[in-house]
Amino acid sequence: MTLDQLRIFAEVARQQHITKAAKAMNMTQSAVSAAVIALEERHGVALFDRIGRSIVLNQTGTIFLEHALQVLAEAKAAESALSDLAGLLRGELSVMASQTVGAYWLPSRLATFHARYPGLGLDVRIGNTEAVGDAVEAGRVELGVVEGAVDRPALLSRMIATDEMILVVSPTHPWAKGKKLGKADFEDATWVLREPGSGTRLAFETMMTKEKLKLQALNVAIVLPGNEAVLGAVEAGMGATLTSRSAAQTELNSGLLVEANASPLPRPFFLLRHKERYRSKAADAFEALLSEQAR
Repeated sequence: MTLDQLRIFAEVARQQHITKAAKAMNMTQSAVSAAVIALEERHGVALFDRIGRSIVLNQTGTIFLEHALQVLAEAKAAESALSDLAGLLRGELSVMASQTVGAYWLPSRLATFHARYPGLGLDVRIGNTEAVGDAVEAGRVELGVVEGAVDRPALLSRMIATDEMILVVSPTHPWAKGKKLGKADFEDATWVLREPGSGTRLAFETMMTKEKLKLQALNVAIVLPGNEAVLGAVEAGMGATLTSRSAAQTELNSGLLVEANASPLPRPFFLLRHKERYRSKAADAFEALLSEQAR
């Protein structure tokens, strides 16, 4: 059993599709399929159920996946330790960010880091806040950057920046006229929301809790899994949403969206690291850069 086989198996398990996994790993479909089959035949087990043209992780595969991810995490830590012996001349920074942070706040900082340490590769992934916490805790990435606090005993969490959460609507929405909003307006509104598990959704739920409103009592027109989709639905007149100012700035500047008259909510960005896993020099250098830019 090789690390390459484990990496291929983990990616096929994540994608639940041979072709998509091959594309993600820049491999041929036949090579990916052969690696999975070789792993299964070598150990006399089936890790996936083949149903028609679909491939689905079965119970045996689910159990094996947990162990495979642990091995891959340890291998990544070992690679980081060896890279550190060469200082910051080579190696890799692995970081995962929540959608708002990854799309609007993180890129310029990654560019600065790359210019400062051109020999270091960048492994950057995007997911919602919950997925970022999972990845850092499991060791799939060394650093996480999320909006909103994450309460996990295994992780260290440090505030590194602050954004604002604002209510936005289309220019034709009644709230676009500048009326001061309150509880009754929120209760009567039609909402477009992010998915559960995202920092934006948590911020909205917290805001409604402070207004003593239950989510179940609100008129939620649609729930969408990304900022762009949510803002597009709001632009189309489906309702109002709470979003990061960073995420909506372009649409606000162009007049496609209007900020409603409600007090903005401060939203901190947090850096996540595991308390006990190996701390690479690349991750330390990136954390130092974020601290430097926060001053």
